[in-house]
Amino acid sequence: MTLDRTPDYLRSLLRELCNLPNETEWVEFKHNNADPLMVGEYISALANSAALLGKQAAYMVWGVDDDTHEVIGTQFKPSSSRHKQQELESWLLQKTAPKIHFHFYEFIASNDLPVVILEVQPASHTPVQFDGTEFIRVGSYKKKLRDYAEKERELWRVFDRVPFEQQLAAENVSAEQVLKLIDYPVYFDLLDLPLPEGRSGILAALEADHLINPSDSGQWHITNLGAILFAKKLQDFRPLSRKAVRLILYKGNSRIETVREIEGARGYAAGYEGLIDYLKTLLPSNEEIGKAFRKEVPMYPELALRELVANAIIHQDFSLTGTGPMIELFDSRLEITNPGLPLVDTARFLDTPPQSRNEALASFMRRINVCEERGTGIDKVVFQTELYQLPAPLFEQTEQHTRATLFAYKAYKEMDTEERVRACYLHCCLKYVNKEPMNNATVRQRFSIEEGNSAMASRVIKQAVEAGAIRLYDPKANRKEWRYVPFWA
Repeated sequence: MTLDRTPDYLRSLLRELCNLPNETEWVEFKHNNADPLMVGEYISALANSAALLGKQAAYMVWGVDDDTHEVIGTQFKPSSSRHKQQELESWLLQKTAPKIHFHFYEFIASNDLPVVILEVQPASHTPVQFDGTEFIRVGSYKKKLRDYAEKERELWRVFDRVPFEQQLAAENVSAEQVLKLIDYPVYFDLLDLPLPEGRSGILAALEADHLINPSDSGQWHITNLGAILFAKKLQDFRPLSRKAVRLILYKGNSRIETVREIEGARGYAAGYEGLIDYLKTLLPSNEEIGKAFRKEVPMYPELALRELVANAIIHQDFSLTGTGPMIELFDSRLEITNPGLPLVDTARFLDTPPQSRNEALASFMRRINVCEERGTGIDKVVFQTELYQLPAPLFEQTEQHTRATLFAYKAYKEMDTEERVRACYLHCCLKYVNKEPMNNATVRQRFSIEEGNSAMASRVIKQAVEAGAIRLYDPKANRKEWRYVPFWA
């Protein structure tokens, strides 16, 4: 599904499909019939059937007789076909949900007749529907999935069994291709392991970490885990190409004018340090004036950047196609967005035990010290923003994404009420998880308020209490002993 298909590969694939005894639930043969609605329904049916049967792809073939499987050629040319003033492939993609990868291949068969193969990615996390309806193959027939409750239940069981990392990014590639596509020297370097002398030792190590799997044909499959971590070029793996991290620098504080846009090419593990280094070069610095000298300090703490970028990579929902992690840099803020809704309430990021959407990916990133699985990453982000006297970070959930925002330095008097309440709440959460009290003194320290201005800190605390973000721990205590806990404590 991921590598460019050569004419020789397509002819070989055609021979294999034609040698099948009859139509299966993951292959459909046609002569010239290419009605767009029919094709769309078959994309849904084939994708769902391929998932149900554990196939890495499903196929629709034009130019083959339905009964004899003889290659007879076709007049169908998807590259020039249009429907409702749109290119056919674009229209089909628009009507398919969720968006999956499928591709038409036009080529000349060995008997010099034109053939078209539509290769369809199996459904991965939810049944694929076309124009609002889910379809399935029953024998050689296309049916509505809702009419076959047992198949629907089994399909959902399949989705629960196969995590993204174990699915295949490339199938049946040679050992030479594996070493060409995977940045294996970086793998051994990051794990501080000696590079084996022979090719077999390299392949054995990659297999042991489930980055590749042997195929029945004596070749190799590259798993999504192997590709997303160590691809030399993610574009070599078509379904993963949009998962590369995008870094966009804007002029000012709006998205109107883009100064620079970079899209990462390498796998996450192979390219992580380079991404962080490049991001640091784009960030301006603040000048801090001490008693006897000036020094440049970064606008945002590096540790906070590392944690948030790692979180975006690890906790993304890979089932959402056509989107990937994105870092957007504005004059006074930095936004890091990843596909997928958070597994916990954004208000509870700091205290909730860790939950990994992609457990194998998170585990490997921990092994190379990119992230932790102990759930303390957000604690560090909040601590670092307090240390740098920055406004509190903002964690948001959009319709399909999760976004974390870091803000450039603001003096207390420049913050609005919402910013002060958010900072007070996260400060209270941090104190609570560290088994420390939050009181007027700690709030003064958080906002760099002079000791004589305790009334100013009291005003912030009152606003946070009124907003329902924090509460007084013991209302009966002496006023001087008042301390506060988060609303959920």
